[in-house]
Amino acid sequence: MYGKGMVKKMSMDLLIEKIAEMKNPTVAGLDPKLSYVPEYLREEAFAQYGSTLEGAAQALLAFNRGLIDALCDIVPAVKPQCAYYEMYGWPGVKALYETMSYAKEKGMVVITDGKRNDIGTTMEAYATGHLGKTEVNGILYQGFPGDCLTVNGYLGTDGIKPLLQICREEDKGIFVLVNTSNPSSGELQDRLIDGKPVYELMGEMCEGWGAEQVGKYGYSAVGAVVGATYPQQLEALRAKMPHTFFLVPGYGAQGGGAKDVSYAFDQNGVGAVVNSSRGIMCAYQKEVCDEHDFAGAARREAIRMREDIAGVIAPISLSK
Repeated sequence: MYGKGMVKKMSMDLLIEKIAEMKNPTVAGLDPKLSYVPEYLREEAFAQYGSTLEGAAQALLAFNRGLIDALCDIVPAVKPQCAYYEMYGWPGVKALYETMSYAKEKGMVVITDGKRNDIGTTMEAYATGHLGKTEVNGILYQGFPGDCLTVNGYLGTDGIKPLLQICREEDKGIFVLVNTSNPSSGELQDRLIDGKPVYELMGEMCEGWGAEQVGKYGYSAVGAVVGATYPQQLEALRAKMPHTFFLVPGYGAQGGGAKDVSYAFDQNGVGAVVNSSRGIMCAYQKEVCDEHDFAGAARREAIRMREDIAGVIAPISLSK
């Protein structure tokens, strides 16, 4: 039952506390393309490494470090999307690891956006690699330093159980895809089963999966990805999932506004973290400012976003 499970300093509690400390329920998505990286950073990287995968990865890393430096005191978390790094092979994956490590050094919570999905020992391997520790000749190593991982729950409980064990052992968290922000999501997620849409059933499963790992603020280690582009569904899910923390994509570039995301929050201004990727990363392009000020533009956009959302939710309080 909720309230009778483990009460630990889990990653979801850490995220909630960072949000409250900064009065900012947002996360910066680090989904970089080379076209997003200022030309001078690309030139520096390619001058050193040539027009190679290593050069591209170095450009992404330099860009990310600049963003993290500018955001770490006002934005509680970053969310690197694995695909944007994996496309550059092993150098890209190395840049992902170094980006995550740098964000952790700066005190930020790291949500790994990998949307992993499998069963049995394969899911155990994903869970261990992204959230746990791997044993090598009796020595334990952390593969990636993320605090939370996005996952696809549509293989059912078989794909979630290995993650729950790692979350319990390592005080980590997951965000399960429930109601995504893409235009075609309704093709499956809006279908009815016994009179309920699929996304609602997935939400009920998240509540059940998290029941034994509820933190001190009433939210479990099992969060949900619920998009801002369908605000009525977001509002309904918030009411039906009182112990599930939301990761909300769709703000800004995808069309969601502050009013849309406001439905994700509870009466204490808690319950969700809202993502912005392109809006923050490419703010210097939108401003048409000097590319050397890309980090300053990202910071200005992050502050604007913070104030935009703060204006439509209750003041953030950790009181139950």
